[in-house]
Amino acid sequence: MGWIEFAVAMVVFMASHRIPAMLGVKDALVARLGTRGYMAVFSLLSLGLLWWVIAAAGRAPYVELWEQTRAARWGVNVVMPFAGLLTVLGVGAVNPFAFEGRAEGYDPEQPGIAGVTRQPLLWALLLWSGAHLWANGDVAHVLLFGVFAVFSLAGMAIVERRRRRVMGAAEWQRLTRHTSSVPFVALIGGRGRFGPLPWARIVGALVAWAVLWHLHAPVIGVTPLP
Repeated sequence: MGWIEFAVAMVVFMASHRIPAMLGVKDALVARLGTRGYMAVFSLLSLGLLWWVIAAAGRAPYVELWEQTRAARWGVNVVMPFAGLLTVLGVGAVNPFAFEGRAEGYDPEQPGIAGVTRQPLLWALLLWSGAHLWANGDVAHVLLFGVFAVFSLAGMAIVERRRRRVMGAAEWQRLTRHTSSVPFVALIGGRGRFGPLPWARIVGALVAWAVLWHLHAPVIGVTPLP
């Protein structure tokens, strides 16, 4: 039963991110709720399904591939604040290149989070899945976090290709000249810009990380302490 629940949870989670767009459900909900309303509903649904997938992985039979180490647990604690920061800075932000962003008000001279990375949420998902993959070496969690890591990398390529096709090569070049897909590459290379720091979002991200850190043990059932 454990493996069946895990497989069903994974299929439902992945389908929830593909089927609505394919069947036109996303466009209908955006028209009714607005972009921010849709993102709020979709985020709550995704969090609920993600909790189910993680819980189902914990209930699947334990088959160890490698041992968990203290270094891996420290790695998760170091990476997760950055993943949380990218998530909060990315969701609903002015960023026409990411599915979680919005195009209204974008200034290519002050690209905001896109000046750090054009795909903040997918990079946050990759950091989360990669760090947890290192720390969880049983078959169920390797499948769980491995699938999410591949999903993140594939999603970046798909979203970037789709947005470039819609915008056209010349407009894409104009809008992305101060941005990069890989975090901080444009800033380190001297062509990146950010603009005014969104301190409210930054503080909110750190508070959210602290809350989630304390909820990890009672909700997930595993302490995040190294």
